[in-house]
Amino acid sequence: MVEMAEGAGEAPATEAETAARQTALRRTKLAAGLSLLACVAVLAAARIFEPRLPALSYVAAFAEAAVIGGLADWYAVVALFRRPLGLPIPHTAIIPRNQERIADNLGRFIEANFLAPGPVRARLAEVDFATLVADWLADPRRAEGLSRFVAQLVPRMLSAVEQSGLRDFLSRRVADQLGRIELAPLAADLLEAVTADRRHQQILDELLRALSGLLNDEAALDAIRDRVREELPTVANIFRADAYLVRKIVASAAALMEEVKADPDHPVRREFDRFAAGFVAQLRSSPDYAARAEALKRNLLARPEIANLAGEMWAGLRSFAEQDAAADDSAIRRQLATMFVEIGRQLAEDPRIRADMNEGFVIALASFVESQKSGVARFISDQVKAWDLGQLTRLVELNIGRDLQYIRFNGMVIGGLAGLLLHVGERLLLGN
Repeated sequence: MVEMAEGAGEAPATEAETAARQTALRRTKLAAGLSLLACVAVLAAARIFEPRLPALSYVAAFAEAAVIGGLADWYAVVALFRRPLGLPIPHTAIIPRNQERIADNLGRFIEANFLAPGPVRARLAEVDFATLVADWLADPRRAEGLSRFVAQLVPRMLSAVEQSGLRDFLSRRVADQLGRIELAPLAADLLEAVTADRRHQQILDELLRALSGLLNDEAALDAIRDRVREELPTVANIFRADAYLVRKIVASAAALMEEVKADPDHPVRREFDRFAAGFVAQLRSSPDYAARAEALKRNLLARPEIANLAGEMWAGLRSFAEQDAAADDSAIRRQLATMFVEIGRQLAEDPRIRADMNEGFVIALASFVESQKSGVARFISDQVKAWDLGQLTRLVELNIGRDLQYIRFNGMVIGGLAGLLLHVGERLLLGN
């Protein structure tokens, strides 16, 4: 209980400090008591010797008023904590008798003055939360510890998602969203991005390269020769016109392909450009192409392989996460630690993000304090009400008792001076 009464911002008192305070309080009480007894002794002595030495009347007046002042302040100080001399005097033992009222008022005072939105926001705004977070994350040792903690949670999170039915819900949502995508315009956009800088010409180059390889393939040439022989008249076959025609066809085709390869503005390439542009336009606007694309999409989504793909991917992800989390050299932990350190570094270098983060912290924490301040006030009030009366009295007296004892000294001095002034006034006015 002694530690609970320490002032805000002070460290709790140690046993040695508490003992020192108790000793100092006892000494101050003893000094105040001895001072009061000294005033009584001076008063008695002055009254005894006053007939012989009339000037002692001034000393007696001072001592008498000092005794009265000291007794009055002793009564006031004692009445705060207990009943003077154990007598049931009204309006004494003020602190014990008003414990509940003090507790309620203390709680309301803290709620109104310390937990008000303005002071709370002002105090929170003084703290650079973002820098604290950045410094904390930038420490590799702390980032490693955080990554280990997060990596251990990954399998549990995946298990919780699976048990909650969220996985099936997400699978259905993904399927629904895929079903709503218009495939033909999407394909047109993709092809248009490819043809924007004539990258589709690379396709033509690959086709030309494949055809060149085909013309140099003996088996392919034999197949062409056989086909030509079937179409030629018998007389032409007798004079082996098929071989001549095949050589001419191959030579012409090879020459054409070399021309196309060498000339980026060849008519064949321009024709291929027109074909690609026309195909993109048809994909974008043709109802027939759109219907075909939608039919292809529906058939693809209806296949059981696609339906099982999400489950297989989820099972693979969970298996990998569980195995990796149990491994000594976890890839997830390593990547997370690197990511956290990088986040801390980037956060430390970006004042705009830090300002936004600090503003968010202030709003969130201030809102939390605002929502909980009535509970804090009740908690403080309940705690004070639950304190033991005797211990509460000792606690307050221990912390402010010495100051209250000095009131007794002041009371004797001020009372004595007041008595002396009154006595002087009496002599001046009455002349005796």
